[in-house]
Amino acid sequence: MIADLETAALSLAVDDHAGQEWCAANGYAGYTSYGSLNDLPWRMPPFKALAKRLDAHVAVFAEQAGFALGDRPLALDSLWVNVLPKGAGHSGHIHPNSVVSGTLYVAMPKGASPLKLEDPRLPLMMCAPPRRKDAAQALQSFVYLTPAPGEVVLWESWLRHEAPPHGGKSPRISVSFNYRWG
Repeated sequence: MIADLETAALSLAVDDHAGQEWCAANGYAGYTSYGSLNDLPWRMPPFKALAKRLDAHVAVFAEQAGFALGDRPLALDSLWVNVLPKGAGHSGHIHPNSVVSGTLYVAMPKGASPLKLEDPRLPLMMCAPPRRKDAAQALQSFVYLTPAPGEVVLWESWLRHEAPPHGGKSPRISVSFNYRWG
């Protein structure tokens, strides 16, 4: 499935002119289908298969997070492709109006930038000293994850995160998504 997703992502990066225009207008170096295509699971079979698998992962995440969803399950709201060439990144952001967000890593070449997660308390720690490098990961202001191709990382949508500038020679390719409640 990863090879099929990589082929589809690279094809979209070439063929999605509306997406290319959105990237240019919004200063997004590289390609994302975020602003142009909201129907990838319907449009292309690899994304339909991915959506089905993600539903299972997100259900486990919701259970482990202790969400009291009642009769309103989480549902896939959006899914988009990201193709970042060398030097491109995506600055810190959150995903409003979503409950769970995540990324499936399709291609992470040598030198690829990690996912950078920010401690949500950071803006509130006005006089906090910096943390020692040997402090536990949960105490760090930033956590860096370098997933392998095929790995999915999930987080609650309020968590600020970014993809620092990519340093690999070939594109860093991922599929990101949001789940809403109800």
